[in-house]
Formats: sequence, structure tokens, C-alpha cells
Amino acid sequence: MTAPVLGKLSWQAAAEVPELLAEPVRAALGGLPAYAAAIDPGLADTAAFCAEYDVPMAASANCVIVHGKRAGESTYAAVMVLATHRADVNGVIRKHLGVRKISFAAQDDAVESTGMEYGGITAIGLPAAWPILVDEAVTQAGLVVIGSGIRASKVLLDGAELAKLPNATVLELATPT
Repeated sequence: MTAPVLGKLSWQAAAEVPELLAEPVRAALGGLPAYAAAIDPGLADTAAFCAEYDVPMAASANCVIVHGKRAGESTYAAVMVLATHRADVNGVIRKHLGVRKISFAAQDDAVESTGMEYGGITAIGLPAAWPILVDEAVTQAGLVVIGSGIRASKVLLDGAELAKLPNATVLELATPT
């Protein structure tokens, strides 16, 4: 695989740099055509990352973990949206998950449940039962940068690949900001 060019990063085939991936991501990556690059972990947050490494916000997809409840049942899900969009958590996402109450998962819960670092959590390698909701704009964006499970690196892949993940559903769940 010839490494693509995006921003000021040295992208390498993810399979060749397993140290740049959290264990759950490494285990789940399989043959997914993805690349990884090391970054300053202090710049893992989207705005700082994009500014420092010249990656357009429209080529960055964020993963947020939501936690919903209904009748004593608890549901976690991952939501993938472009950094230029805002997810409709209390509307589309809540209704799709069939929960009465929904919020962003507590940081400690998200880290413990995923086995990934906060600020690096990604849709690849999540617990098998979790739904993965991917905004349609992510699947149409072409190459997007996502988390690697750790703050010290990022993964680059075609956003359409996220729709192929187990438990993934593509929805119109976000609006441009």
C-alpha cells in the first residue's frame, strides 16, 4: 500500500506500526486498509491536532461514546461524526438506540469499557455488542483521520470503511456546525 499524503504527517500502513495502536484497535484492524502516524499526545484533541498538522477539520472524524438508559437497561454506543458537524444526540441517536435518557459517557466509564485512552477512543476495536453509528457525511468524506486508541497517534482511512465495521449503521445523525 502506498501511503497517502494528508497534512504534515508520515503515514505508514497501520499493520506495520502496531505500537501506534491500542491493543483493542490492533486486534480489530484486521485487513482494513488503514494508515497510522505518530503525533504529540498533547495535541490529540481535534482542533489542536488539525492546526498543528495541517489536517482540514473536514478530514477529521470524531468518535464520541454515548450512554443511554431505558427501564433499567443501559446501552453504550459509539458515534462517528466529522469534526465540522454536531451529532444529534438527543434526537436521532436517542431514538435510534430506543433509549429514554442519553448522555455522553463518563470519561472513566468510556476508558474502562473500551480499553482505550481518553482523547484517542475510536470505533475500531470497541466491545462487540456496542452499536457504531456513523454519520453519512463521514462515509462520503474520503480519507478521514480518526483516533488510534491512544493519544500519541492517529489512524487514516477512507470514511466508507467505517460503515463496514461490525454493528455499524450509517445514518444522517449530524448537522454542519
